[in-house]
Amino acid sequence: MLSANLSAIFYLISGVLFILALRGLSSPETSRQGNFFGILGMIIAVTVTFLSIGNFSNGFAVVLIFLLIGGLIGAFIAYKIPMTAMPELVAGFHSLVGLAAVFVAIAAFLNPQAFNLGSPGNIKLGSLIEMSIGAAVGAITFSGSIIAFLKLQGIMSGSPITFKGQHPLNALILISIVIITYFLCSTQSSNLFWILLVISFLIGFLLIIPIGGADMPVVISMLNSYSGWAAAGIGFTLENTALIITGALVGSSGAILSYIMCKGMNRSFFNVILGGFGATEQSSTSQNKEQRPVKSGNADDAAFLMKNASSVIIVPGYGMAVAQAQHALREMVDTLKKNDIKVSYAIHPVAGRMPGHMNVLLAEANVPYDEVFELEEINNDFANADVAFVIGANDVTNPAAKTDPQSPIYGMPVLDVEKCKSVLFVKRSLSPGYAGIDNDLFYKENTLMLFADAKKMTEDITKNL
Repeated sequence: MLSANLSAIFYLISGVLFILALRGLSSPETSRQGNFFGILGMIIAVTVTFLSIGNFSNGFAVVLIFLLIGGLIGAFIAYKIPMTAMPELVAGFHSLVGLAAVFVAIAAFLNPQAFNLGSPGNIKLGSLIEMSIGAAVGAITFSGSIIAFLKLQGIMSGSPITFKGQHPLNALILISIVIITYFLCSTQSSNLFWILLVISFLIGFLLIIPIGGADMPVVISMLNSYSGWAAAGIGFTLENTALIITGALVGSSGAILSYIMCKGMNRSFFNVILGGFGATEQSSTSQNKEQRPVKSGNADDAAFLMKNASSVIIVPGYGMAVAQAQHALREMVDTLKKNDIKVSYAIHPVAGRMPGHMNVLLAEANVPYDEVFELEEINNDFANADVAFVIGANDVTNPAAKTDPQSPIYGMPVLDVEKCKSVLFVKRSLSPGYAGIDNDLFYKENTLMLFADAKKMTEDITKNL
């Protein structure tokens, strides 16, 4: 068994590695190194926790069994999961973090002696407060992540689910959580503890069901933050330095990422939480899309336009991810470069269904980092570009965000692709994007729709080039 001082030192080292991991993950160029630091830090943290078990005859074997089971399941899922399903995976794993925090809180409340927190009915006040907060946030994270998973997986409608009096009910439940926590700390009643868990699970469901599909990137990062704070709260209960550091890092970085995502959509965090964004029922233009004329073309038309261009801007979106077209796209771009055509990539901060989704896919295809630009860096370049090649992006290119005050996405910064001389839009059909609204870009005079699977169309364009 490791001494307390030695454990603290190794936990501190793992905390430093986690900080270096976040620093590395802040840039695609250093992301692999950051991932390595994170893995190393977690190995150290798990090993130290493993070696800190007091009773080796029983606890050691039990922990080892569950460590192997969980590790094998996690490795299998991570190996098999496609990049398009990464948002669902993240939401699912967030739910497990929240549930773990709830289980630890239950164990600590029922058997506080094992955690040096006192005895049943006489738990230290500070520990009980930390335990209550960790359990409540963990329960909210679990149930909220389950709803996010169901929405992303398509098992549940991505449209907002609202009902009359929803916001007052949510406010009432949140206030009751605070009141119950106060009385729980005063009386240490087990009944109040279980009531706290039940209503925390309930508010998690109620907070996420009114959030529409277009807000899912914010929801993912928000739940990431919740899971971190739940872990930190339980870390204080267990007096575990590694858990406190890791939880605080995840919680704060998730909160910052949520802010960045909200800024990218020009929406406040409270607007997202209050929900209602991305309701398919709200779209009026989508009902009339069949009557609006569109120009469609084929791979030969697209190749002709690109071949005669001096500059092309690629706008990837979720459709590229679904078709796994990133490698075919890279081949097409390499062919364009051989013809001395300038090519760059424009990435919207909320493209895809989780933060950084497009950056990861492009990095997977070994796209040079210096060719990838964020919205603020490249938006002014569209007016001077000959061709914009939109491959699967939808809501993030919709001009309605700037022109239609009635649109659910009004005010959200979008990529100004309509300013290009020609827009090539690869899409299977005229169906609306994840926000559930029709895209006015489809019907612009300079837009040529390429109705096909993104990967096949891109490969055909490359052949024609």
